[in-house]
Amino acid sequence: MTSVFLPRQDGSLEEYRLRGEPITRPGAAPTFNRIAYAAAHVVSDPLRDSDPWGNPAIDWEATMVFRHHLWGLGFRIAEAMDTAQRGMGLTWAAAQELIRRSLAEARSVPGADLACGAGTDHLSPADARSIDDVIAAYEEQVGFVEAEGGRAIMMASRALARVARSPDDYRRVYGRILSQTRDKVVLHWLGDMFDPQLKGYWGSENFGQALETVLAIIGENSAKVEGIKISLLDNGKELALRSRLPEGVLCFTGDDFNYAELIEGDGKKYSHALLGIFDAVAPSASKALAALAEGDLATFRGVIEPTVPLSRKIFEAPTQYYKAGVVFLAWLNGHQRHFTLPAGLQSARGLLHYADIFRLADQANVLDKPELATERMHNLLAVLGVEQA
Repeated sequence: MTSVFLPRQDGSLEEYRLRGEPITRPGAAPTFNRIAYAAAHVVSDPLRDSDPWGNPAIDWEATMVFRHHLWGLGFRIAEAMDTAQRGMGLTWAAAQELIRRSLAEARSVPGADLACGAGTDHLSPADARSIDDVIAAYEEQVGFVEAEGGRAIMMASRALARVARSPDDYRRVYGRILSQTRDKVVLHWLGDMFDPQLKGYWGSENFGQALETVLAIIGENSAKVEGIKISLLDNGKELALRSRLPEGVLCFTGDDFNYAELIEGDGKKYSHALLGIFDAVAPSASKALAALAEGDLATFRGVIEPTVPLSRKIFEAPTQYYKAGVVFLAWLNGHQRHFTLPAGLQSARGLLHYADIFRLADQANVLDKPELATERMHNLLAVLGVEQA
């Protein structure tokens, strides 16, 4: 039996014996009855990383191979989103290259689909002087995505959160951009637990008031809105939004705490998915969604529910550092050769956090190659001063 000595909160070590059963990959990409986007990470290139904080190097080959992994499991990809470290290591120039490459790869894969994040992150919030500055920044990024043949996910804007003075400023910005888009757009309501600079987004820190603004924007532009991703880690707030969306406008859960129940639904309504955790638990999520499409609720619940405690650990506060846990699992599962992130973000979490992820990943059957995962966990522990018996 594979085992590893892992640290505990009291400073002692315990022998942890792995017991998980890896999920078997499907022979062909399955069909889902929910739209399921996996927000995908990027792979850094430590062999070329001379300026990891200022201009991190990206391993484009490994990054694209990982996209094929997700497409092969039936997922759409949400490209160049916060999971790819937008605003936390991935520059707009690198995001442009990522979008170009991913769109080109998608064209080579039958049935592959993706949408691309477009925001204002090339405009420093401190440099934004007016709503017009924000509009121009959105126009540049949405215009780039569409010029490359992609569809846009309209990401929340730190600059807009800084300069907006009322809900009407949000209605003005979103109305202007949506009036110009070629295709329908997915909006993104990202809570300040993911990005503290987005506090008070939509013009209010009060959820009820913010909800009314969002619904007004969607109602005024429903012909251009495919749906909205809500990432507030509160299923009650998602249900409040979902129940009031206009006909034909979709709710995409971004709730990495409660996604299982929200995707399943209440028998009347359900959420589609646009989730960062799907990057980390893709085989499990694929199997669960395929079972749901066949009406097999027992298998859906049995496969996806064990991933929820793992996701809650990865996305625990400070939530914006969840990318480190996502990439940690990609490394353990052999999707990249090293455990580094752009901007050195692997340092944002401590060894106890990673040890908990290792345990929970095994218990959720998320370690695809237990022997490799154990070897790599041994290596990480040794680097950090924990020798194995």
